[in-house]
Formats: sequence, C-alpha cells, structure tokens
Amino acid sequence: MKKIVQFIKESYAELRKVIWPSRDDVISSVKVVIISTIIIAAILGLIDVLLLLGIRALF
Repeated sequence: MKKIVQFIKESYAELRKVIWPSRDDVISSVKVVIISTIIIAAILGLIDVLLLLGIRALF
C-alpha cells in the first residue's frame, strides 16, 4: 500500500512540473492537423481517381 501512495505522490509532483500549452497553442495545433488531414485526403482521393481511370483505360 505504501508503494501505491508513494507512486501517486510522485506522479502528482511530476505533473506539477509539466508546462501545459496555452489554449491558443492547442487551437492552432488542431487547425494545422485538420488542414493537413484534409489536404492529404484530397491528394489520396485524386491519386485513387487517376489510378481508377488508368485501370479502366487498360481493361
């Protein structure tokens, strides 16, 4: 039981040392992820369509 209590105390102490990002930092990071996901999805969709057209042209 002592080890569990010690673990919780040490975990809490470590969490107090963390420098958490600000709200603006989180929002800007989320925007970057969403935009990059949309761009990559569009590129992959275009590649898929081009490959489909190429395969249909061959057969």
